[in-house]
Amino acid sequence: MGAQIAAPAPLRNSVLLGLGVHRPERVVTNEEICLQIDSSDEWIQSRSGIKERRFAKAHPEESIVEMSISASEKALEAAKLTGAQIDTVIVACSTYGFQTPQAAALVADKIGTDGAAALDIQAGCAGFCYALGVASDLVRAGSATNVLVVGVERMSDATNPTDRSVRFIFGDGAGAVVVGASDEVGIGPTVWGSDGSQGNAIRQEPDWVDFAQNPTQPRPWIIMEGTAVFRWAAFEMSKYVRQVADKAGVALEDLDAFVPHQANLRINDVIVRQLELPDSVAVADDIIETGNTSAASIPLAMEKMLRTGQVEPGATALLLAFGAGLSFAGQVVKMPPLAQ
Repeated sequence: MGAQIAAPAPLRNSVLLGLGVHRPERVVTNEEICLQIDSSDEWIQSRSGIKERRFAKAHPEESIVEMSISASEKALEAAKLTGAQIDTVIVACSTYGFQTPQAAALVADKIGTDGAAALDIQAGCAGFCYALGVASDLVRAGSATNVLVVGVERMSDATNPTDRSVRFIFGDGAGAVVVGASDEVGIGPTVWGSDGSQGNAIRQEPDWVDFAQNPTQPRPWIIMEGTAVFRWAAFEMSKYVRQVADKAGVALEDLDAFVPHQANLRINDVIVRQLELPDSVAVADDIIETGNTSAASIPLAMEKMLRTGQVEPGATALLLAFGAGLSFAGQVVKMPPLAQ
């Protein structure tokens, strides 16, 4: 027999220690969007609930890494930790412009970690909840002590300004949380999955290799089959919400907040009706001012609820993200503090 391998440490509980966000200064109204697409403010609001969104400054300003650092520093302040106390950084993003080096390694360096483990996760709009599930399990298993999780996107770079079907939906931003150990359960089990048979519903076309070989064609953009995505999200997600709650041992009526991915206000209204959530459960509506920020959506929506007093730190919230892949992920959490 080979050498004996030491047994892993006993499982611990995980919790959200702090939350920070970065919202670009530039507000883009529906009227501005409609200068390049055949639409109207009334049509956009009736179809999506969106009144405005934020666009980052022109590249390379307000880059994926810069927005991540801004949100991360606020999350560290809220958690009362320094960068040197972070041993793992996970960045969820689908619009980072480089295949290498990964954004997480650059963020880890800039916030002053001592050579933290660093990885990027690409799971579309579900990316933040995917990354949060990984971070929670790392802490619970003892593989990490404090994990920084960032959801960040520059969707303005990835959508065609003249595409009426997608341009009005998306915005830019970043949100970050610190995950650490706790005496009590602060992050419940993750429920996640995917349906690659519907992968074509949200896609990039063409791919970058094809574009490099034939640069005379239109550059790659995100394309979405809106009707297919709406049906999948509106009529499939409620069952996963119930699975998340059941796995956490929490009744839906006992939740303080429901934080669904901010994809479309109509989709979220349908999910809430199907769940028959009582009025006592606050429902995130950050999409109205922020649009769909993909992997940044969940932390930005959490921050708005805390900042506006819809819920307080320690409140019980169910997170559910869904999108490209098609993929979904969710967990029940105790809401974290914000920086003062």
